[in-house]
Amino acid sequence: METESLNRKNSSRKSSVVNGNGEAAAKVEADGGGEVTLKAKMSLINGCTVIVGSIIGSGIFVSPTGVLMYTGSVNLALIVWVVSGIFSMVGAYCYAELGTMITKSGADYAYIMETFGPFMAFIRLWIECMIVRPCSQAIVALTFSVYVLKPFFPECTPPEDAARLLAVCCILILTFVNCWDVKWATAVQDIFTYAKLLALFIIIASGMYQLYLGNTEYFTFENTDTKVTSLALSFYSGLFAYNGWNYLNFIIEELKDPVKNLPRAIAISCILVTLVYVLANVSFYTILSPDEVLGSQAVAVTYAERAFGVIAWTIPVFVALSTFGAVNGILLTSSRLFYAGANEGQMPEILTMIQIQRFTPTPAVLAMALLSMLYLTVSDIFALINYVGFATWLSIGVAVLCLPWLRWAQPNLPRPIRVPLIFPIVYLLATIFVTVVPMYASPVETGYGILMIMSSIPVYLVFIAWKNKPMWFQKTMVSLTRFLQKILMVLGKTKPAQV
Repeated sequence: METESLNRKNSSRKSSVVNGNGEAAAKVEADGGGEVTLKAKMSLINGCTVIVGSIIGSGIFVSPTGVLMYTGSVNLALIVWVVSGIFSMVGAYCYAELGTMITKSGADYAYIMETFGPFMAFIRLWIECMIVRPCSQAIVALTFSVYVLKPFFPECTPPEDAARLLAVCCILILTFVNCWDVKWATAVQDIFTYAKLLALFIIIASGMYQLYLGNTEYFTFENTDTKVTSLALSFYSGLFAYNGWNYLNFIIEELKDPVKNLPRAIAISCILVTLVYVLANVSFYTILSPDEVLGSQAVAVTYAERAFGVIAWTIPVFVALSTFGAVNGILLTSSRLFYAGANEGQMPEILTMIQIQRFTPTPAVLAMALLSMLYLTVSDIFALINYVGFATWLSIGVAVLCLPWLRWAQPNLPRPIRVPLIFPIVYLLATIFVTVVPMYASPVETGYGILMIMSSIPVYLVFIAWKNKPMWFQKTMVSLTRFLQKILMVLGKTKPAQV
């Protein structure tokens, strides 16, 4: 059962595999150049739920204290939430031009590859694939498990081992869903996005009622911290809560009519998330004082205990639903980043391959899941995310820099969407502010982040830049790829490499 025979069986005839909706899911041509590719199955609604589901995770429910901690006053905190939403929308519109101009999965990785070449693109890929995404997914899965277990341990913290095992179960279930069918994955995303929005709308409705009753005593600028470093760190916390606005660009190849649907999905999702975040914070402060917010590990639960009484138990349930959907959003989009990197030859060849029956990037999904479960063995993942957070925004800033650079270097590229140049300029200036100032305010964390970035250099030199590798190494990699192809029943766009 050599891989070549598997390729021949699939390329010896011209066939059309039809999915449950009667749509042609893939075509394999008779000339031996058989191709199995990702297909555009995602609608505008799916696109909106991917963005909303990826942005709104556990943060708004659990701890919006970071912004208040650095601003000092409620009113300035609310301004930071609004400006952070606008900032994210500006970045998202810059990505809309890049995404419709460079129509490859992989988002900022693909844009940096096209603009600045493979070395800079690999650094972005390394940070995102090996550290940020799997760490984030592990944390959100762990948050899910803690809130599922919380009703069974009302007087104490749930056992750490039980929480980790449930987090593993969460990741494994969603791995199966994403390996089985893109439509299943997007259906999960749709359902759990609606659930988390319902929870937030309940909180917002109760908050508006409290406003109607005149509970506005905490909405002041009292105790405002005017230091520039504190303001930058408050924006850092706010922007972290909005992280995920660029996730739809990672799966643009699977979005129907991206020229029309990508900017629409961005506009709808970013406006909705900004409104929800601001109104949810307003609701919290109608009942809770700043001191109570700063002293609470789970602001939404504390609010629910004060506002809902006997039905306050519903909030941990909604937090669990929210985080379950967020894990799915990270897995759905991150696996496509692995896929995009492998297509550029910067990750193992097996990650370029698609399951021949389900037409999903199964190897890439499994790789993301395994890395996430590996990080569940680490005790202090939160510190790791803090260390690399500034690098995430720095690399997104580099991706936005691609827009004016390509306007100058390649002015004739087709641009179905063309944003005003003031957008990327404002975004880049704001990015410099929220990355350079925290480097001065917290040099230890940013120092660790720089070390993580630098760790990508030896990996690039050994595995990518070094072309004349020993024959035994090449044969081993080809044999391993063929073995995994047979186990997973996957094919690439081209026949396997020969040695």
